[in-house]
Amino acid sequence: MDYAAAVTESMQLARATHDAGRKIMFIGNGGSAAIASHMATDYAKNGGLRAMAMNDGATLTCLSNDLGYENVFSTQIAMHANEGDLLVAISSSGRSESITRAVRTARDKGCAVMTLSGFAPGNPLRDLGDLNFYVASDQYGYVEIAHLAICHAVLDFSCGLVPPTLS
Repeated sequence: MDYAAAVTESMQLARATHDAGRKIMFIGNGGSAAIASHMATDYAKNGGLRAMAMNDGATLTCLSNDLGYENVFSTQIAMHANEGDLLVAISSSGRSESITRAVRTARDKGCAVMTLSGFAPGNPLRDLGDLNFYVASDQYGYVEIAHLAICHAVLDFSCGLVPPTLS
């Protein structure tokens, strides 16, 4: 699917999730956690969509200490996700076990999944979503900025932003 079709489908999925009384959950580590937090806030405040990021510091340190870091997001998904929710899983490498486990748990709970990854085209996260955005770069900066731009495009276009015409 081309980028425009994927963004359109993502916009429809996000809106349908909200309209069904469900929520959008964002997860990521490091720079991707910052994107997750930023996007959850913007989707809620600017888009009027139920959205949350699962990166509270106390929760992450508690769960990683007690259950191992690989379980910090899957445990939260198990506790808070409902059938029909949407998980947005962000991982630059697509190889983070904490992210791939969370996606599997979300699937078990009946959630839709959108993934954003980069680095290697065969990364494990890339095939786990209903919609999978892949950035063909092995540089964190490029991948993270592209992920932020994709998430913003989904929100901004769904809020009625008209893209500028290029001349």
